[in-house]
Amino acid sequence: MADRYLGLTATAPGRFLTRRLGLPQPAALRRWSPQHPSLDGGLLHLTAGTSALDLAPVLARTGLTAAASDPAAVVLDATGVRDVDTLAEVHAALHPVVGSVAASGRIVVLGAPLDAGDHHRAAVQQALEGFTRSLGKEIGRGRTVNLVRLTDAAAAESTLRFLLSPKSAYVSGQVIGVGAGPVGEADAVDRDRPLAGRTALVTGAARGIGEAVAETLARDGARVVVLDVPQAEPDARRVADRLGGRALALDITAADAGERIAAELPDGLDVLIHNAGVTRDRRLVNMPADRWSSVLDVNLASVLRTTDALLAEGALRPGGRIVATASIAGLAGNAGQTNYGASKAGVAGLVRALAPRALAEHGVTVNAVAPGFIETRMTAAVPLLIREAGRRMNSLAQGGLPVDVAETTAWLAHPASGAVNGQVVRVCGQSLLGA
Repeated sequence: MADRYLGLTATAPGRFLTRRLGLPQPAALRRWSPQHPSLDGGLLHLTAGTSALDLAPVLARTGLTAAASDPAAVVLDATGVRDVDTLAEVHAALHPVVGSVAASGRIVVLGAPLDAGDHHRAAVQQALEGFTRSLGKEIGRGRTVNLVRLTDAAAAESTLRFLLSPKSAYVSGQVIGVGAGPVGEADAVDRDRPLAGRTALVTGAARGIGEAVAETLARDGARVVVLDVPQAEPDARRVADRLGGRALALDITAADAGERIAAELPDGLDVLIHNAGVTRDRRLVNMPADRWSSVLDVNLASVLRTTDALLAEGALRPGGRIVATASIAGLAGNAGQTNYGASKAGVAGLVRALAPRALAEHGVTVNAVAPGFIETRMTAAVPLLIREAGRRMNSLAQGGLPVDVAETTAWLAHPASGAVNGQVVRVCGQSLLGA
């Protein structure tokens, strides 16, 4: 369903009326397209404190040219901020330029991992989180602000390329940790088709967000397996045929689903996307046991069982990627969704606990995306006032699109994203829920 309010505010009378009434004024977001693959404008690189990062070669490969003024993107290296005095340099660096960042522009602040042995440095590095999230809520005009914690600039290249591109249009107010990674891996990957030669399986891919994920992975070169329940097989085949992939009709809640997937893919799997999910909303006082168990079985138990089975079978090849779908309802809670919130919080717990072991034992990363209000058939059926509240209650004052979740998933699935592990990244326009 079209966001008519967003269309209204794009007109001169609409802007005048909403400004006079003090209503939100969302800006149309600039998303990736073949005709618009990068931000319109240059990149401004700033530093607070004394940094040891060698950022210049990495930033040069983002495709953005250096800008002295009116930038499309700003990268502030604050990894050298160690005390309150140098924290003031963050203000000094951004204060003169933040207002000139282009519409739908990007600000990325780079911070250091929190050091438990130096409580002064830990305090000011933690302060960067409050700073970036607050700036994200006030900057407006479709611009986003994110914080990346890193120690190795080269390992963060895929993350910086994503955050400094139109692909991250609905990702704001996030704190993303990047560990160490193999230097030079990004250079070995085809930039236009980074998943070429790789096989990706997407569950719940016959429509909605799952279909968008399958489309985006196929765009990036993957051979896509479109998995959905037998009842959705015609839609799954339609999607698979369009993408040059294959359909797999399978109930993901079956006890042997993982083993059956492994048998169907004897050559192995490179990318596993856990997208299948259901809702059975009702307040706990009115929720029968079957509404609880059906949601937990699809959204969490099947993810646990299938992941365990595929890892045990060796079906995920080294360098593989697992990306699960959580939700802001699991991070912040939502009335009428104790079952759904529990299941999606469980996904986040799975990711954080499994990620180190999966990487050490199998060479596979494990991450999650946590969508907020995304414009789908499900949200189109929500009552009008609740739907409008969901759309406006974020820093970008609008709902996201399935492609926003898909682009974030594709970044986490990227061969050069091996240093991103155990992260739960919200795709919510910096929702005010739990933010």
